[in-house]
Amino acid sequence: MIPNRPRVRLTNGPTPLEHLPRLSAHLGGPRILMKRDDSQSLGLGGNKIRKLEFHLGAALAAGATEVITTGALQSNHARLTAAACAKLGLNCHLILKPAVPRDNVAYTANGNLVLNALAGAQVTWVEAKADSLAEMHALSTRLEAQGRKVWIVPMGGSDALGSLGYVVAADEILDQTASEGSPSAVVVASGSGGTHAGLLAGLTQRGFAGSLEGACVYETAQGQLGKVQRLTAETLALLDPDTPLPAGAVRCCDSQLGPAYGIPTQAMHEALSLVARLEGIYLDPVYSGKAMAWLIANIAKWSRDETVVFVHTGGSPALFAYPEIFLG
Repeated sequence: MIPNRPRVRLTNGPTPLEHLPRLSAHLGGPRILMKRDDSQSLGLGGNKIRKLEFHLGAALAAGATEVITTGALQSNHARLTAAACAKLGLNCHLILKPAVPRDNVAYTANGNLVLNALAGAQVTWVEAKADSLAEMHALSTRLEAQGRKVWIVPMGGSDALGSLGYVVAADEILDQTASEGSPSAVVVASGSGGTHAGLLAGLTQRGFAGSLEGACVYETAQGQLGKVQRLTAETLALLDPDTPLPAGAVRCCDSQLGPAYGIPTQAMHEALSLVARLEGIYLDPVYSGKAMAWLIANIAKWSRDETVVFVHTGGSPALFAYPEIFLG
């Protein structure tokens, strides 16, 4: 049950849950379904739209005119915040930093950066070592001194408020699979943690008996575990303070993380290419590509008569920031 919070509808309703028959047959494992959160129309789609429904709903309710958020140069969250603000008539301010050690033109002048500019976002680049939260608050102070009303959205929209968007997604998944039986597992990329936490809170609230597998794409499992536990507990507190988080429910695996966030791996490349060639679906090189690599590497965990749901979190515009990886 979603609490009565301000919300602005930015999604097209429940996103499709597609069977991937050719990929399932190729891997010889379980029936794979893909939750197509990349298919939403706003800003070329992606998981951050769900979080922004609650954050920007709260911003509008508070009378905000300015929205500030932060991320890496190729941040999908920044791109979708810019698009959502354009749709709602809010001024968008993005504080971006080079979190990935790439300085070629494709990375610094293509992909999501082009889309931010098209949506009219006001972009400030800061150094990699800069404190993004402090930078956002400093900008907020300057804007408020000019008489403007500011709303700050955390990186990735990943706090308990934003995570409510993925409580909604958890409900959709369980409703969409109800006629066939609950899936054995749901697999999702785990980065800033809000998508992972929201799904886990929603699945927990519904009594889901399977597992939620978080493939780490931002930091190691050790660091990710505590972050997701905290966010899930905070989200559950918004839903129903009497619903406990079951022991062992937070599952984080960093076997496909690679050297660091945003650094391509061979397994990611192979997984992304396989899905494109078998299903005509484009994953992204930072999040869903590495999560799919994890699913493929662990396919033997499930039998042929089981079902696994893979959450496509979007991000395909970032493909254009890594052309040399795919063109050879």
